[in-house]
Amino acid sequence: MATDHDFGLGPVPQTARKGVISLTMVMLGLTFFSASMWTGGALGTGLTFNDFFLAVLIGNLILGIYTSFLGYIGASTGLSTHLLARFSFGLKGSWFPSALLGGTQVGWFGVGVAMFTLPVQKATGIDTNVLIIASGLLMTITVYFGISALMILSALAVPAIAILGGYSVFDAVSSVGGIAQLQAQQPAQPMDFHIALTMVVGSFISAGTLTADFVRFGKKPSAAVLVTMIAFFVGNSLMFIFGAAGSSVTGQSDISEVMMAQGLLIPAIIVLGLNIWTTNDNALYASGLGFSNITGLPSKYISMVNGVIGTLCALWLYNNFVGWLTFLSLAIPPIGGVLITDFLVNRKRYRDFHHAEFQTINWAAIIAVAIGIAAGHFMPGIVPVNAVLGGALSYFIINPLVNKNIRQTQAV
Repeated sequence: MATDHDFGLGPVPQTARKGVISLTMVMLGLTFFSASMWTGGALGTGLTFNDFFLAVLIGNLILGIYTSFLGYIGASTGLSTHLLARFSFGLKGSWFPSALLGGTQVGWFGVGVAMFTLPVQKATGIDTNVLIIASGLLMTITVYFGISALMILSALAVPAIAILGGYSVFDAVSSVGGIAQLQAQQPAQPMDFHIALTMVVGSFISAGTLTADFVRFGKKPSAAVLVTMIAFFVGNSLMFIFGAAGSSVTGQSDISEVMMAQGLLIPAIIVLGLNIWTTNDNALYASGLGFSNITGLPSKYISMVNGVIGTLCALWLYNNFVGWLTFLSLAIPPIGGVLITDFLVNRKRYRDFHHAEFQTINWAAIIAVAIGIAAGHFMPGIVPVNAVLGGALSYFIINPLVNKNIRQTQAV
């Protein structure tokens, strides 16, 4: 049997752990995503200057704190999100979050493929379907090489997108006569601030919940927390700023339209293409781990199948992007809330994965996710935050009641 270098069905050994710089590149490659620039563009055309920065900073701070908890757990145990879910959801119960999280990552892959091919089609006139199939398959092939390929791609993409995004911001500010003029602009169709916060958090809540899949390769939990905060609070905020500056000036929320208006289409095709490639490979990598937990099959082969599926659905996902964010902001956060709560309450159980005993299905976790979704939908405030807290608090209360006898046995 071939060696599983992705460690999809067990903890990452210390001999395979990576340093801070390598992990930072991988995580920035994840969060430096053009979809965040697109969402930033939507915020830039719907919010005032001050409200935009407030929404981005608050939203990404929430994301940073949430993902740092998960990053700490991943690096402490060396386990992927899906193997961690076995402790709280049960052996077969973990199939539920694995299917949901893995499925959403396939969806993000499809969105990324479309975001790359549509501006290329405008520039070249090549048939959209041909471009989608070609680029989707190319992005799928590289995921076969696992975390090593992610590090190499990210090392190329992160500096490139930082330079291009920085230039786009400089060009936008210069074109309106400076920061003061940009601050004075008012949105033609104002956006509700709570909706803006939901979009910021919802834009990366799915990938954020899978943070453990990447930083489980970290040598120290504290380093994993640092890397995660840099990626989500700093890196993701930059992507929103890159997207918003040009959008507020041009009135276009689509980042490809903004780049075209700024005369940056050709460099955008190259740099954003590389940028999307890194995030898409992260998405496929994570989706493979999820479905590997369900099937027991090698994750890299499942990732490649998922790439084909995401490619075929690319245009539909692209055209339903806002609806996709709304779904993610409700359904994904409670899973992370359950994972965090179970680790904090039952930390000793996580010390030896190979000898751990799992329930078949822990219905308390399933019920907690349902309550978290309801909390996000019906309670006032920030939808993803309500969903995380709803899932976490309900699991904390319900799990000891549902599994009273099991907990008493484990405590002996």
